[in-house]
Amino acid sequence: MRWENLTDDRAEHGRAPDAALFGADAVTTRTVDSPEFRGVTFHEIRARSIVNRVPGASRMPFEWTVNPYRGCTHACVYCFARNTHRYLDLDTGLGFDSQIVVKVNAPELLRRHLASRRWHGDHIAMGTNVDCYQRAEGRYRLMPGIIEALRDYANPFSILTKGTLILRDLDLLRQAAEVTDVGISVSVGFVDPQLWRTVEPGTPAPERRLDAVRALTDAGIGCGVLMAPVIPFLGDRPEQLRATVRAVARAGATSVTPLVLHLRPGAREWFMAWLGQHHPYLVRRYERLYAEGAYAPKWYQRRVTRQVHELAEEYGIGPSRVGLPRRVRVPEQGTTPEEAAAPTQLTLM
Repeated sequence: MRWENLTDDRAEHGRAPDAALFGADAVTTRTVDSPEFRGVTFHEIRARSIVNRVPGASRMPFEWTVNPYRGCTHACVYCFARNTHRYLDLDTGLGFDSQIVVKVNAPELLRRHLASRRWHGDHIAMGTNVDCYQRAEGRYRLMPGIIEALRDYANPFSILTKGTLILRDLDLLRQAAEVTDVGISVSVGFVDPQLWRTVEPGTPAPERRLDAVRALTDAGIGCGVLMAPVIPFLGDRPEQLRATVRAVARAGATSVTPLVLHLRPGAREWFMAWLGQHHPYLVRRYERLYAEGAYAPKWYQRRVTRQVHELAEEYGIGPSRVGLPRRVRVPEQGTTPEEAAAPTQLTLM
């Protein structure tokens, strides 16, 4: 890793030479190996900017994102954002799960950006690359300052998360919702406990996430569920889809939107290695299903979408627009808000 030897002293004497690894927008301040986060190293940086424009070719219905972290302790084996660590000379497998880049000045940067005359109050999406409510947020508490800034400037925003830590900021979210459009979505692709333990080992259990959906809804903040990813041959049986949609409905979600697993470079290699270890009999089936690229065939995506929408109608919930800016189209199947950060998530978390 080209910047592993950076120290506070080097940062104090101007821009650290190896900070070019982050581009022109950041300087490295220090690296922290914390006892309470055994096996996890935090790389604290002072970013030059925090509001990122979504690439023009993206099909996402928003133009701007804020991502206070890079890397994610959720350790989801399928996470599409894994490839972003390669740009930092960091490993896209275990390194992505345990080498977390923290933009410690994110709240102050955002407040300054929102105050600029050049900013026109466009919708800002969060959780579109890695989860802004991953475990690191419990340590760094960046989101309260971010939400306060958005509230104070009445700037519309959305959050996608797998983290129940969002409930810590419930009062702030409620305050923001009084002055601007706030969209919240929680990602729950399945409720199978065995599947959860193996593919999302660092996340709260699906039932805990659905408890968060209920708490948000009870607090007057409508919360949708992104049913993602639906994992072929492991989480797509009709009884599994029914169990998930039923649980989503019982949690009081305002909407549910299914998205089938996609496997981009970086994530694909890590996921396929996991699959070969845990479900070797499925490797050939996956190679055939994803032979044309990162996405499953359209016929498969449409089948899953149809099944989930029929179940949603049966249980009294509909396709999701929650978590997206209002008066915009819903993304095409196969596109995710995580995709907005391109490489990247919704195609959260």
